Order: sequence, then structure tokens, then C-alpha cells
Amino acid sequence: MTASSAATRFALKIASLPADVPVGEIALGGSFVEVGFDAPAVLVGQLSAQRGDGVFESISVVDGHAQELEAHLARLENSAALCDLPAPNLAQWRAAIALTLANLPSTGDFALRLVLERDGGAGSSVPVAAAVAAVAPGAAVALGAFAPAAGAAVAPGAVPPAPALATAWLVAAPAPDATAVREHGLSAVTLDRGIDSGAAARAPWLLLGAKTLSYAVNMAAIREAKRRGADEAIFVTSDGFVLEAATSSLIVRLRDELVTPAPSGGILQGTTQLSLFEYLERTGRHTATRDIPTSTLQLVDAAWLVSSTRLAVPITAIDERAIGVDAALTREFNAYLRSPRD
Repeated sequence: MTASSAATRFALKIASLPADVPVGEIALGGSFVEVGFDAPAVLVGQLSAQRGDGVFESISVVDGHAQELEAHLARLENSAALCDLPAPNLAQWRAAIALTLANLPSTGDFALRLVLERDGGAGSSVPVAAAVAAVAPGAAVALGAFAPAAGAAVAPGAVPPAPALATAWLVAAPAPDATAVREHGLSAVTLDRGIDSGAAARAPWLLLGAKTLSYAVNMAAIREAKRRGADEAIFVTSDGFVLEAATSSLIVRLRDELVTPAPSGGILQGTTQLSLFEYLERTGRHTATRDIPTSTLQLVDAAWLVSSTRLAVPITAIDERAIGVDAALTREFNAYLRSPRD
């Protein structure tokens, strides 16, 4: 498909297949169906949409290349495991992403959103594990194979048939233009996340290391930051350590060292931060991943929020303390992050 004829938005609904189904034994194309981007697709009774019970990934696409694809798939797999979702079939996801890229223009910036939800739609209360057990390993699964026929009656009190597996979605759209914020930067305030630095290990059910659909707290933090006259929120622990921003990873420069908070405190490990640190280490820079006391934020020489879609955004102030912007390093960061990265 040529760039001129390709759509700028594309969406697939995916019948999520068991992770152990060999690629050679399934018709991958039969497990996808294209859905209209603006068409209604989530049903009234779909519990995952009501509860935020699922996981997702956002992948940047630059000129037809999906950035850090394998790192994102690995994190999707990890998030699914933390949330007791069935492991995603990564071959199926790679095929779905390839199909999506083939339907997008070959130039420009796009964002892919990968979503894996607990229930398969139609308001089914059947656990995903039961749906998984209903699919024989190696069997081809067509989308909706376990759904009731159109118009079929369900006896009062009966449990509806289970979907094939958890519902999965792949949605592509033009990426928001972050050019201005990458150039001019943003201000941030620190907000108490309401947990101490040992919460992730002590209470794994909080899912602090998973990228879940439950983003209400993150959005509330950004609104609170704006009420305080800032653009973004940086979460800190109740015992005085830096975590991450509401939707981004944090990197700070302390003299000649570039530092990011250690993920042991329940931080979602950032794929963009990891890729950037690998580049910095290859080019002879000093990087470190360690616990950062909140008080250290008043000493940093420069700071950035990094994410898949906005890339590297300089921070101009934290808690009203002005921070110098390292424009040259910011340009270098973003030049690397916009280059093809696998």
C-alpha cells in the first residue's frame, strides 16, 4: 500500500491465542478482524472496560518502523503475568503489528496501542482460564468462535459461552505532535504516591510494575499538577524516594552522570529509558539506575521525562525550582530516539 492511499488510522480486534500455539499450526490472519476506527466495538457488559482490568502498551512508529517492538512485547507479557492474564502469543501480536503497519503510511509519526483485556466481551463472566482450556493446543481459532450465534437466546441464570480468549485490540493513529514541548520543556511538581518504597514487594496485588488500563490515579495526578500551576506530576514515595512521572520515566543529570530511579520501588520499567541508556553507554556516558531521594531533585543540573510517544522532554522546573535546560543533550536524545530502534 502506498503512503498516499494508506489510512492514517487502523484498528484490529484480535482473538487472543494461547502462547504455546506454534506459529506453523495456526492461520494467524483468521484471528484478526479489522474494525472501523470510529465504530462502536466495546459492549455494554464488557467488564474489563468498566473495571480497567487489562494491560496495554504504546509503541511509537516512525516512518513505518515500530520502535523497540520486542521490548514492548516483553513488557506486555510481563504485565499480563502480573495481572494473572494468559500469556500473549507474541507471534500473533507480531503478525497483527505487521498487518497494521502495512495499512499505515510509510512516512510520519504514529502510535500503536496494544490492549489485552480480561474478559472477551459480551459481558461474559467466565474466567479467561476456562476459555483457554477450551482451546486445544495447535488448534486454529477464529474470532468469535465461542460466541453465541446472533439472536441466540441464553437461558435465565445460565452462564454465556466463553469467548475464545481474552479480548485483544490493536489501534493505530497519528501520534500527538510533541515538537513544541520537546523544544520548550515543561514544569513538574512532586506528588506523594501514597506508598512507601517497600510496597511493591510487600503488596504485589497493587500491580505497581504492570502497565494496566487503570490510569485513573495517573490522570488525577496530572490534573492536580495543573491545579498547582505545573504541567506534569512526578510521583514520590511516602518515605522520600523518587518514582516516576504519571505517564513517563524520569532521567536526571547530576554533573556528568545520568541517573534514573531503580525499578525496585514499583516503577514501570521504561522501554524508552532503557534504550536511551544503552545508547548513552555505547557513546561513553556515565549512567546509573539507583534509588533517588526526593531531596536530590533540588540538586539536579538537568532533567527529562521520556516516553515512547513524546520521546525526551526537558523539565524546566520541579516544585517551582528552575532547572537549566540542556538543549544540546535534548536534541541528541531525540535524534537517537527518532532513529530506527529494534
